[in-house]
Amino acid sequence: MSAGSHEAAKEEEERKSAMKDGSIIVVLATDAPLHPTQLRRLAKRATVGLSRVGGWGANSSGDIFIAFSTAEKIARDPSTSSWAVAVEQKVSVVQDVSINALFEGAADTTEEAIYNALVGAEDMEGPGEMKVKALDHEVLREVVGKYL
Repeated sequence: MSAGSHEAAKEEEERKSAMKDGSIIVVLATDAPLHPTQLRRLAKRATVGLSRVGGWGANSSGDIFIAFSTAEKIARDPSTSSWAVAVEQKVSVVQDVSINALFEGAADTTEEAIYNALVGAEDMEGPGEMKVKALDHEVLREVVGKYL
C-alpha cells in the first residue's frame, strides 16, 4: 500500500468513525403527576428507545434526556415578595408501583420520534460543502423490516 493510499484509507476510517458519533436531546413531556425523582427515572427510559434504533451513547456523545410533567399547577401569587414565608401545598403523584406503563411509553415514544425525524429529514449542506442526503423512505422501511 502506498503512502497516499494509506493516508486516504486513514481519512476514510476517521470519517466513518466520526459519523458514528453525535448527540441527541430527548425531551419527554407528560400530564401524569410525577415527582422529580420519578421524572428523572422516566427520562432514563428514553435511552431504551434510542437503543432500539441503534443508538448506544458513544464516549464523546453529549446526549441529554429530560422529562417534565404538566399535571400539577402550583399557584403563585406574583404580588407577594419572593422572601415570603413558604406555605405548604399538597400535590398528588403516581405511585411507584404503577409507573411501569409510563416507562414503556417513554421508550416507545422516543423510538417513534427518532423514526419520525428520519422520515422528515431533508437534504442538507453544512460547512465545508459537506452534503448529507435525506434518508430514502423505502430504504428505511427495508432496513427496519429486516431487523424488527
